[in-house]
Order: sequence, then C-alpha cells, then structure tokens
Amino acid sequence: MIVGAIGTPSVDWLALAPVLAPLAASALALLGAVLVPEASRRAFTASITFAGFVTGGVFAAVLYSNTEGPVSLIADSMSRDRMAALAQVLLAGIGAGVVLISLGDKRRDHVGEYFSLLGVAGAGMIFFVSAGNLMTLFLGLEWFSIALYILCAMDTHRRASLEAGLKYLIVGSFGSAIFLFGCALTYGASGELGFQAIRDAPAADSPLFVVGMAMIIAGLAFKVSAAPFHMWTPDVYEGAPTTVTAFMATATKVAALVVTLRVLVTTFPEQSELWTIAVAALVVASLVIGNLGALAQRDVKRLLAYSSISHAGFALMAVASGNELGAKALLFYLFPYAAATLGAFAVIAARERELDRAVSVAAMEGLGWERPFHGVAMWIFMLSFAGFPLTGGFLGKFYVFSAIYTSGWWWLAVIGILATAVSLAYYLAIIRAMYMRPSQVTGTVVAAGGATRRDLGLDAAVAIALAVTVGTFFLAQPIVDLARDAAATLLF
Repeated sequence: MIVGAIGTPSVDWLALAPVLAPLAASALALLGAVLVPEASRRAFTASITFAGFVTGGVFAAVLYSNTEGPVSLIADSMSRDRMAALAQVLLAGIGAGVVLISLGDKRRDHVGEYFSLLGVAGAGMIFFVSAGNLMTLFLGLEWFSIALYILCAMDTHRRASLEAGLKYLIVGSFGSAIFLFGCALTYGASGELGFQAIRDAPAADSPLFVVGMAMIIAGLAFKVSAAPFHMWTPDVYEGAPTTVTAFMATATKVAALVVTLRVLVTTFPEQSELWTIAVAALVVASLVIGNLGALAQRDVKRLLAYSSISHAGFALMAVASGNELGAKALLFYLFPYAAATLGAFAVIAARERELDRAVSVAAMEGLGWERPFHGVAMWIFMLSFAGFPLTGGFLGKFYVFSAIYTSGWWWLAVIGILATAVSLAYYLAIIRAMYMRPSQVTGTVVAAGGATRRDLGLDAAVAIALAVTVGTFFLAQPIVDLARDAAATLLF
C-alpha cells in the first residue's frame, strides 16, 4: 500500500508576521505575570508588549513596501495588500503609544495581564483589517472585542470600570450578533464567503442580500461609534481606565473604519447607490448627535467620547463618497485623528494621576501654566480636532470635504462645515480652562508631589503624538502618497 504525501498549504509568513509579533509578545507578557518577581513585572511585561508592537509595525512596513497588488491568502481568508499593511502600521504605532502611556499607571493588580490583553487586542485588530472573507472578519472582530471587554473592567476596585465593562459586553455582543446575522444572510443569498466571490455572485437583487448588507453596516457602525449606534460610547469611555479608553478611541475606530471601507467597496459595489445613502445618514446623525451631545458635557472623557462620535461622522463622509479620492481621504484622515486622540487621552491620564480623580473641564483649569508641555500639546490636539490650519486635522477635513464634494454630495460637506463650527464651542472651552481660568487644584498637586513627578513614557507618547499631529500638515505629501498607493488596491 502506497501512502501519498500529505499536501500542506503554502503559508505567507511575512503577511502573518504583523499579527504574530504582538500575539507572541502577549504570550510572553502573560508568562511574565506569573514568573517574573512583582518588583520588575511592570517593566518586563511593558517592554515585551512594546517590542511586540514595534516589531509588528516594522513587519507591516516591510509588507507594504514588498506588495504591489492585492493577493488572496489561505483559501481567500486573508488579503495581502497595501491598504491592510498601512492600517497595520498605524495600529501597531497606536499600540506602542498606549504601552508608553501605561508605564506610569498606578495599577497594582493584574499588571502583566493588562499588557498581555493589550497585545492580544492589538493583534486581533491587525488581523481584522487583513480579513478576506466573512468568517475571518467575524473571528477578528470577536478576537479583539473580547479582550477589550476585559480591559474595560480591569480596575476591579472601581465601580465605574466594572459598569463600563458590563455595558460594553452587552451592547458589543448585540452589535456582534447583528453583524453575524448579516454575514449569514449574505452567505445564504450568495453561497460565498470571500469578498471577491460575493462580489461576483449573481445575488445583487436578492432581498436577503440587501438585508444582510444593511446588518453588516449596522454591526460595523457599533464599532465605529457612529450614531445611532453610539449609545455605549460615552459611558464606556468615561468608566474604562483612561489608557484603555485611549486604545479604544483610536485603534478600534481605525480598524473598524478601514474594514467598513474595504467591505463596502469590495463586496457590495453593485449596491453602492444604497449603501452610500445609508452611510450618509449615519454621517448626519453622528455629526448632529456628537456635537450637540458634547456641548453639555463637563467630564473631559465624556466630552471626547461625543467628539469621537462626531469624528466618526467625518470619517464615514469619506466612505459615503464611494470613490477612490474618498478612500485616500479616509486613510489620510486617520493619521492626525489617531495621533491627536491618543495624545489628548495621554494628557488626561497624566492629570488623573496628579489629582487621583476623574478629570472635569474645571480640573483642566490652569494646566497650561502648571504643565506647559502638556498644556501646549492639549491646545494643539484640540485645534486639530476642530480642523484649524497648521495641524493635520485641517488637511484631513479638507481632504474629506473634497472627496464628498466631487461625488456630488455638496450638502453633506455643508453639514460637516456647520458641525465643525459648533465643535469650536467645546474644544475652545478646554483651551480657555487651561489658559484663562485660575487653577483650583495647584495646592493639591504640589502637596502630593505632582509638581516634581515626571512620567517619561507618557511624555514621550505625547511628544510623538504632537509631532504626528503637526507633521501631517507640514509634511503631508508622504502620507498622501502612502494613502494613494493603499487606496489603489481597492477596485472602484
């Protein structure tokens, strides 16, 4: 009896390397939580996780430079292309930045587990943006979502953290169920799982196909924090540990927006007239609810949560344009947005550690004079959110407005401009508190030794975020070129 050789699939290890690096680092960090003495546990687990993210980012950059057109891998379950690689570079950078912010955290329990879960969540997002079919897309979604549910509730001594974890679990599970049901309907109507195969299947006129597409959009809108699927965002952002909030507000949104663009353009091109209208409705709802909701907030994390909803509207505006310029605009927009958001939450984390309490707008009073570096950085981050010149946020919004205008949706650009005008009220309120209001907490900070403490990791993260926020204005062309080449992998 002759036994033939067992065929093994060809594995593109370079395409998997950006995922495997932070995943391996998270496994080592988890071992460190058990084997490394408590005195050096934080330094060890943080260093391993940081190295994992940096290594993953380097592999993603190499993948970007060595990839020309899109290539399907492992039975069309993954896609190797420049769009995924660019998103992976950004996600790895965000993960590394969050590790730096977390170095000076006052957490005493579950330190190793925290950094391990951070690596797991980051690896899940990196896998998510490279998914090539509905099955791996859902697996990636649940991969990072489950890790985030736990991270939100990591501060077990704080009732708000436990509440945030429970709310995110319930609402996030509901969103995942909608997304999964949409995938099931799409598969049932087309008989295919791969994005390209679904695109070519003769199911465009099937009611199940359209309903499935609508449910997929709704499921992704939960992760994007787009209104009216935003209900969880303010409470979870406020209650979760600030470092976790920074990670969710940046990495989760980047991953979900990139996947939304990929799925709609690659899988449902024949239904573009339908999904552009649906996404435009999400844009209007997000801009209105996000900006009006932010006006009433006094807690800075809740204020930035509503600001995040508003920026989801701006980013989805690029998706609604349905053209290649919109894809380039979205990819460019994510760089200054992610940098400003990460930097803003880093400053909030620093203020929380000084005061040992939640940071309200009143608690920001006098920060510009007490902490000149943090004050100037926060000032620039707020201006970038508002779309002022000399920041990357200005070019990002200009790029998005150009994309939506060229697609004929000029009225949506007008709504975006009006929303930007409204946002000035709460962004400038934070700047006013920092520089035009006397500090009410100086004595408390000085008594606690806050005037002399420096958190080098956090300051490094703020400095990098500041450099990216300003650099994407003065050195925008390299990012534009990267976004152009990445967007070219989509078939418009």
